Amino acid sequence: MKHRQIQRILTVGLLCILTSISWALQPLRTQLSGSELATLRLRYAPESADYNGQLLRPYLELGNEDKILEISFDQLSHETHFYSYTLLHLNADGTRDELPEYEYLQGSNSVDINDYEHSLNTQQDYTHYRFLFPNEDMRPTISGNYAIQIYEDGKREQVVATVCFQVVEQKTRIEINQRANTDIEFSGRYQQLDIDLDLQKEKVLSPDEIRLVVEQNGRIDNRVFAPKPSLVEPQHLRWIHSRELIFEGGNEYQHFDDASLYFMGQNVDQMSYDHTYHHAFLFPSEIRADRPYISEPDANGQFVINYERSDYDDTEADYVQVHFILPMENPWFDGSVYVLGDAWYNLFTSSNRMQYDNDHHAYVLTSYLKQGGYEWLYAFVPKGEKVATMQRIEGSFWQTHNHYRVYVYHRPFGSRYDRLIGLFEQ
Repeated sequence: MKHRQIQRILTVGLLCILTSISWALQPLRTQLSGSELATLRLRYAPESADYNGQLLRPYLELGNEDKILEISFDQLSHETHFYSYTLLHLNADGTRDELPEYEYLQGSNSVDINDYEHSLNTQQDYTHYRFLFPNEDMRPTISGNYAIQIYEDGKREQVVATVCFQVVEQKTRIEINQRANTDIEFSGRYQQLDIDLDLQKEKVLSPDEIRLVVEQNGRIDNRVFAPKPSLVEPQHLRWIHSRELIFEGGNEYQHFDDASLYFMGQNVDQMSYDHTYHHAFLFPSEIRADRPYISEPDANGQFVINYERSDYDDTEADYVQVHFILPMENPWFDGSVYVLGDAWYNLFTSSNRMQYDNDHHAYVLTSYLKQGGYEWLYAFVPKGEKVATMQRIEGSFWQTHNHYRVYVYHRPFGSRYDRLIGLFEQ
């Protein structure tokens, strides 16, 4: 009997260790964990030199104090909650590294969020929390990937939100050439990147010290990590005809605007109120895969909070049940359909997975969103896959205007972390 108890204790202990290791190896993502939180945003603060009203995916530059981030979110009640945050340094792939806090952080390792304000004249009560970063209490001291983890009641294990961003020290020069004539197709559905990296300002002994990461429109699922360079020269690396750097062109993002609760904004078919929630019913979407490409300006999946005739959008904009509908005679059984965009952190979760409605012969999704302007695409994820395709619903075109971001990480032999020595956009 005693032997079985010891065996059980050892088994439970081993499972706990393996679980801890598994969590440590999981890449951190910008997302909400608290069920009563909404509208997690990372943007340049109005106090920042880079604030110009444009929608940008922000980052910090080491030693540049003019760049300031604003992190904000809503707690869906007027009850005051006690939130704090801490700072983590990450590997190039987004997993935790082994650096102690004193090697990447100046100041306190925990800061309270004291800037909050209740919503005013809204059907949905909420409390808007915000803070600026870096600040007098906490600032990063080295380059690389970072995550701010927000937690409640002083309990670091009780994480309610994670915000990921980068701190860069520009030590490289890079040229990016986007072409439609890819190694698999000529002016069709794909875009290929050729990348020329100049390392003259950075001492690199081996190309294995460099990790290149490429993102399209802030997406994580189709991110390319550490492709091998096709041409290696002294202090010069080139990625030419690299099949790993071929991306679906996709299509321009769709968008809607529900800044008004009384007048139909762009792509809104009907507004209503049921004494509990405001509702915005979007026009039924169409399959665009078989349609010709149409060039339209977009913000590549980003969103903005906006309440008509208000200078205080953060606390006067209300929450709306937004209804997406994608007519389809029959459901697909070989995968799932998602509404993809920054409002859903470009993840594939139950909150943005569409369900098939047999009565209406359509995929539907209801998403609780703060008033404003939003962009999205319908993404299809095949069973057993982690990368979405746009070809089935939205179509994919070489002409699509996508936003590419290239990260250059350097980890010399013997180093314990990935420096970010270059960040370039196109």
